[in-house]
Amino acid sequence: MSTEPWQQQPGQNPYAQQPQPGAPQQGVPPQGGYGYPPQQPQPGGAPGGMPGGMPGGFPPPPPPAGRSGNVALAIVAAVVLMLVGSAIYGLILKEAEMQIGYIAVGVGALIGLALGKLGGHNPVLPFVGIVLGLLGVYLGQVFGVAMAFADLPGAPGFFEILTQHFGDINEGLKENLEVIDYLFYALSGAAGFSLTKKFS
Repeated sequence: MSTEPWQQQPGQNPYAQQPQPGAPQQGVPPQGGYGYPPQQPQPGGAPGGMPGGMPGGFPPPPPPAGRSGNVALAIVAAVVLMLVGSAIYGLILKEAEMQIGYIAVGVGALIGLALGKLGGHNPVLPFVGIVLGLLGVYLGQVFGVAMAFADLPGAPGFFEILTQHFGDINEGLKENLEVIDYLFYALSGAAGFSLTKKFS
């Protein structure tokens, strides 16, 4: 039997739309798919409580550690190469009777290569490279002067001059020190520092 609008119960809207079958009711949370409960929002703004919305919830990887090495072996090798470079420097100085800038750089480069490759990442080694670079050029000058005197007629041998007259050679180098000498010292020290950092 049909019901007319004036026959509705008081307080009811006779023209209100009737709920359709299958439509969600007001105030009822939407249901998930078959067999799955509805997901609740989690702290952090991402499903499953992943902080900061990071995918998978994993923190970023740590920065890579510096390369390790043998500092003592690096210094020993650098000293040996410094002596070799100083001998070559002195021989060229004696033969050419002049200093050549790239030879000073080569001495520092040998030192930096040994320190960087063998010593690994060590903040002290570049400064060791500076000291050995300066010392390498100084010894090269000493060796060059000793070789030149050893070639004079009646002069003692190279090692005798080097050991017994080292003070005289050092005084002569100090008295004849020029601006170009400071430049060669700087080139060798800078090469020792920079190449140690580059190869470490």
